Amino acid sequence: MPDIEKIAYAVNQISRKTALDKASTELFSSSVGRSVREFHQSFPDYKPTPLARLPHLAHMLQVASIWIKDESYRFGLNAFKVLGAIHGLAYLVAHQLDKNARELSFDLLNERTTKERLAGTTFVTATDGNHGRAVAWAAQQLGCNAVVYLPKGASVARYEAIKGHGAQVSITEGNYDDAVQLAAENAQKHGWILVQDTAREGYEEIPAKIMQGYLTILHEALEQLEGEIPTHVFVQCGVGSLAAATQAYLFELFGDARPIFAVVEPIRAACYYESMSTHARTLKKIRGNLDTIMAGLACGEPSTLAWKILQDYADVFVACPDYVAVRGMRILGNPLHGDDRVISGESGAVTLGLLAVVLGQASCRQIAEALRLDETSRVLLLSTEGDTDPRMYRKIVWGDDR
Repeated sequence: MPDIEKIAYAVNQISRKTALDKASTELFSSSVGRSVREFHQSFPDYKPTPLARLPHLAHMLQVASIWIKDESYRFGLNAFKVLGAIHGLAYLVAHQLDKNARELSFDLLNERTTKERLAGTTFVTATDGNHGRAVAWAAQQLGCNAVVYLPKGASVARYEAIKGHGAQVSITEGNYDDAVQLAAENAQKHGWILVQDTAREGYEEIPAKIMQGYLTILHEALEQLEGEIPTHVFVQCGVGSLAAATQAYLFELFGDARPIFAVVEPIRAACYYESMSTHARTLKKIRGNLDTIMAGLACGEPSTLAWKILQDYADVFVACPDYVAVRGMRILGNPLHGDDRVISGESGAVTLGLLAVVLGQASCRQIAEALRLDETSRVLLLSTEGDTDPRMYRKIVWGDDR
């Protein structure tokens, strides 16, 4: 086994306590989810991503159901991030055109007068890969410029994918959080428009719109489940935007009857787990290289918006060694006969890997109990990316160490 670290977890003691004054979730209401889905449906290339079903794996692991939302099909970009990027950009465009946010649509973005008004506009962002490609793609649709900063060690495949949409791309000398800071500084210096999914003090409006864009994933999934409600939802976590949007939406829909929710991070970039592992619940930032194969989750500083929601509502915070993601990738890419196959990248597969490890190893029984998994559990997972780094995907799934 390439990694000897153990899975770590922290149970949130207040997640189900209703008497406390908790963060508002109204930005992620059912009506917002519906309007966001309608916005995405206005795009000619829109179609729901598949909901894969793994009944034979569920039987093997002794749970009732396992469902995987496969975001590798999203707008041909191999990852979910485009949903947030185009929603955030559309909001920015509407604001510049003095339009109401309720008018957001593909037609608004595609109007000749819109593109004329936006001529020369530059959007800037930092990314581990998928968000930057999404911003570059959206800017390309609008005829605008995009500047994208990647952290040190970013893969050539992700760099080239972003550059392929006409963006100016740079690999920085720092980690992801350093790249975020650089993007913010250069936006202010050059008059560019920052489109970042990481909220911080003084910059929360656009990240909130990006987070709202992710609600389409759950809106589709619940429709595809045709009335079946998951008992568990596990979501991978970098800065926390997807996890927090999902958690808030589930609370808005189901209240105290919502599914058990687990936040899943790489153990070497587990800023949420580290923040929640003591009763002090003090936000912690992880410094250094954040060394993990889960590049899309290699973030050391939580989004302020996401932190407020997840510390109040998420049930369990889990920090996973890299081998957990590897296990998930291999299972999804080589499923049991009769189960759906999912091509899932390092960040996309960690939640399935977690489920397989904790239910498949007696030594992890305590974690399974903390997650309240049993034979009645119906588990919904999100595969957030496909093989966005094809060389790394083959190396891991084929077991080729060269």
